[in-house]
Amino acid sequence: MCPGGAGEFCGAMRIVDTDIRTNIDQVRERIAHACQRVGRSPDEITIVAVTKTVEPPAIATAFKLGIRHFGENRVQEAVAKIGQLSGLKPHPTWHMVGHLQTNKAKVAVEIFDIIHSVDSIRLAEVISHRAERTIPILLEANVAGEASKRGFSLAEVEPALEAIARLPRLEIRGLMTIAPMVADAEQVRPIFRQLRSLRDSLGLKQLSMGMTDDFEVAIEEGATLVRIGRAIFGERETK
Repeated sequence: MCPGGAGEFCGAMRIVDTDIRTNIDQVRERIAHACQRVGRSPDEITIVAVTKTVEPPAIATAFKLGIRHFGENRVQEAVAKIGQLSGLKPHPTWHMVGHLQTNKAKVAVEIFDIIHSVDSIRLAEVISHRAERTIPILLEANVAGEASKRGFSLAEVEPALEAIARLPRLEIRGLMTIAPMVADAEQVRPIFRQLRSLRDSLGLKQLSMGMTDDFEVAIEEGATLVRIGRAIFGERETK
């Protein structure tokens, strides 16, 4: 039996020792300082609060504190949460930020407002086929060439973009990457810099890069969307 009536989220991870208001204020301050260092405006940065394993009440709290963009990693988990949070007004923007399997594309295009993780031409074709409206997407690039991560290599991005741009009901807004896990965020600065250079050469606008451990460096290198989970919702532990 789930304690506290957690329902289908009983298996999720529990948020502990966190003050969401304080965390959001600190994230915004860190964004402002990163922008100041490179002459950018914080208005250029969209915080995508990543809500993997985060239960709806905590998401609703973040919404009340001004967060309007939320990112989910799994379609099944997102379906339940988005349904429970359907009363939030104005409607939050829901981002798919995790790997999307082709067999989940039909549901994904129904519940998400934007998909960050288009990592193959085949996936783009399935999204295009399943969509009944124009779906904004980002192409995922595996800049570091990590075998454990998905996405196009830098050399593959431009030909993939040309092929995907011909598909109906897709709007390519930019590029996305997940940087390697490192001890010092400075180590991934070249990764972010390479993706920004590619984004600029392709004439795209959005750049989704940077998470809790490296979002300040990502902003300094041109990120427009930062995907932040722990820095907002705190550490989690399994129930």
